[in-house]
Amino acid sequence: MKPNIVLIMVDQMRADCLSIQDHPVVDTPNLDQLARDGVLFQNAYSSTPTCVPARATVLTGMSQTSTGRVGYQDQVPFNYEHTLPGELAQAGYHTQAVGKMHVYPARNLCGFHNVVLHDGYLHYNRNKSCNLESESFNHSGDDYLPWFKQQAGSQADLNDLGLDCNASTVARPWHLSEALHPTNWVVSESIDFLRRRDPSKPFFLKMSFVRPHPPFDPPQVFFDMYKDLDLPDPAIGDWAELEDPEQNGLNPVTLKGNVPRNRFKRAQAAYYALITHIDYQIGRFMQTMAEYGVMNNTVILFVSDHGELLGDHNLFRKALPYEGSANVPFILSDPGNVLKLKKNQSIEEVVELRDIMPTILDAANVEIPRSVDGMSVLPLCTGEKAKWREYIHGEHAYGASSHQFLTNGKEKYIWYSQSGEEQLFNLLKDPSETINLVNNPEYIDRLVFWREILIRELHGREEGYTDGKRLIAGKKAKSTLEHLLVSVKETAYN
Repeated sequence: MKPNIVLIMVDQMRADCLSIQDHPVVDTPNLDQLARDGVLFQNAYSSTPTCVPARATVLTGMSQTSTGRVGYQDQVPFNYEHTLPGELAQAGYHTQAVGKMHVYPARNLCGFHNVVLHDGYLHYNRNKSCNLESESFNHSGDDYLPWFKQQAGSQADLNDLGLDCNASTVARPWHLSEALHPTNWVVSESIDFLRRRDPSKPFFLKMSFVRPHPPFDPPQVFFDMYKDLDLPDPAIGDWAELEDPEQNGLNPVTLKGNVPRNRFKRAQAAYYALITHIDYQIGRFMQTMAEYGVMNNTVILFVSDHGELLGDHNLFRKALPYEGSANVPFILSDPGNVLKLKKNQSIEEVVELRDIMPTILDAANVEIPRSVDGMSVLPLCTGEKAKWREYIHGEHAYGASSHQFLTNGKEKYIWYSQSGEEQLFNLLKDPSETINLVNNPEYIDRLVFWREILIRELHGREEGYTDGKRLIAGKKAKSTLEHLLVSVKETAYN
């Protein structure tokens, strides 16, 4: 029988927030064990590091240019011919998603047999001014919210704590029973799937957490683990803006600025606490898998859609190309030795979210569609000599901060498409990206090397970023490429 597959996906978790990565304070015992039972990828990236484009890549195995999502844009339909759950379902898997999907329409199955949905507090889903029946508003079919109101009282709501869904600098503990927290709910629903799955089929379960994405609301016991610790200061580059004359740091949903120190330290503690809370709940799920006798025939892949800058370079949230935002945890675990991996190893090759679909299909011995741009990481994990990519190309339409980036895990080149600003970092010597080497004469050859690669990557793009000979700054960035919009219109017309 084919192995069961569990894809554990968290939202907005930095790659360095694992105790097995020697983080100075974060404790993740269960994730550490998953890594010991498998392979930890040091240089895993989200090429377009926000929720919507990242999740499109996970579902399809396609690059951001192939999905057409090169920035964040809600309410663009997900109409892809080949998806990871769809291919597994056709191959005889019982497929189930629990938790966050962040697709459109919200109840789009995307190839799953069933979805038990909680997307969090998405503004476009909760805009009551657009809903004539706001009193019966159903959070776009969200399954957690009615359950939460039933358990906590009809007047209870997700915003009772006074925290916005993108408030990266404001935090307070969860005010109700831990059992009612959305993190616990995702695991409870996943456990229930183990009870009611079709035992004659292998299963594919996507267990998708909204946290540690804001709101920063860990249960009190986890907040207490970190609130009094000496937490590490964020990295500040020699290129970072140190002054904040407009006091942007006082905005609870700020993207940059000087945040009051005590407020920042509470947010930092809460962020770490949410990660440990998830870790403990993953431990709860692992115990249940053992009780159901499926642990030793299950392959587990743990990943985040993107990271969190958490004050690095006086920046917050995600979308930008720096390590805190774009570098993500990526663990392939094989407790029962189904895949014959060389366990407890760390791999340096650069991988990306597009590699998840081909890896899982390879593990399940299912044919990989030609539409997939990613590569299975299994040859890297089993000691085979595998030809691997030399770099990944990432980008994000982001207003004045729209950018393109290239990295091989050892160096990173960034080009801000609106201003033409360039940055170059030696990640081996400077993993926190504190020294911009663009003006260092010793690195001029590397700067030219990376610039020429980016010109090749962008040649022919509809935005007009290059004429094939040079990069052209100031061209309007798009969040969604035309080929996706045309596809959506054609689908709607047909």
